[in-house]
Amino acid sequence: MKTDIILNMDCLAGLRDLPSDSVDLVFADPPYNLQLSGQLTRPDQSIVEGVNNSWDQFDSFKAYDHFSEQWLSECHRVLKQDGAIWVIGSYHNIFRLGKTLQDIGFWILNDVVWRKTNPMPNFRGRRFTNAHETLIWAAKSPKSKYQFNYDSMKMLNEDLQMRSDWSLPICNGQERLKDAQGKKVHPTQKPENLLSRVILATSKPGDIILDPFFGTGTTGAVAKRLGRRYIGIEQDATYVKNAERRLSKITQAENNLVDLKEKRDLPRVPFGALLERGWIKAGDVLFDQKNRFSAKVRADGSLLTTDKKSGSIHAVGAQLQGSASCNGWSFWYLDSTDGPISIDSLRDDLRKEMH
Repeated sequence: MKTDIILNMDCLAGLRDLPSDSVDLVFADPPYNLQLSGQLTRPDQSIVEGVNNSWDQFDSFKAYDHFSEQWLSECHRVLKQDGAIWVIGSYHNIFRLGKTLQDIGFWILNDVVWRKTNPMPNFRGRRFTNAHETLIWAAKSPKSKYQFNYDSMKMLNEDLQMRSDWSLPICNGQERLKDAQGKKVHPTQKPENLLSRVILATSKPGDIILDPFFGTGTTGAVAKRLGRRYIGIEQDATYVKNAERRLSKITQAENNLVDLKEKRDLPRVPFGALLERGWIKAGDVLFDQKNRFSAKVRADGSLLTTDKKSGSIHAVGAQLQGSASCNGWSFWYLDSTDGPISIDSLRDDLRKEMH
């Protein structure tokens, strides 16, 4: 199947042309069915550029639901068994889309709130400022072994677990595509930082990412930069032209910068392997980073404390702290000629040898 392409056609026709079980991840930014009536003006009477395009207009909720069921069913078909989908929307449509996703058989994993740090104000003052959008992340089925790059998300969030509320700015500045008259090319262009987080979190290099509402190509731009492949479907020729121009300027990052390995995917290394290599010896003393606790290494790789606590590096670490569990690899250190060294760094060195 050809990738890194834009199919200039209706999304349903484009989806039906794709083979079943062929795509790793879908990101969909479908019409929101905003149901706008009349013009929106600022206090100075200038007109707000809203979404009044024909592609966002449906005759009824029933018509919108029928359309949603059609394209989501096709996405379900083209996804691989371990694939997943992201769908973004506002209060106008996201609840309807959530129901349809579940009815089709998708398994919802998270809803993520994108809190806009620079939202458009509510000019009429009759409602709260609409400062967020919602993303639904769902696996193809409850049995799907979906991709989630937990360690990368934790690293991106200063070594804290990534939460499901994301504070990111809307698309503006040089990233916002404009025509010769200075008008926005697309009214709902999504920011690259939002797609970067989605793609970095739930795909791996080489994966095929499908966007059935490609617009001006944000999904493709981020996918290309992060070493993923993309398929875009877009019916508007003007959007396609601008997306192609945009994508031609994108350079893929070096493989070693985007091929990020999750700890759970690395080869398992038992603590005893360090003894067998002679990197740690029976009788060596391990201690924690703050030098509160210590234990001696026994010949079988277990630890023994002065008050006769014994067990694995994890069990003894937990006992000493009075906690239910402990990651012994990050807890214990060994003295060396260059100072304290984490036993986890020794494990990393051994993994490199094994690889």
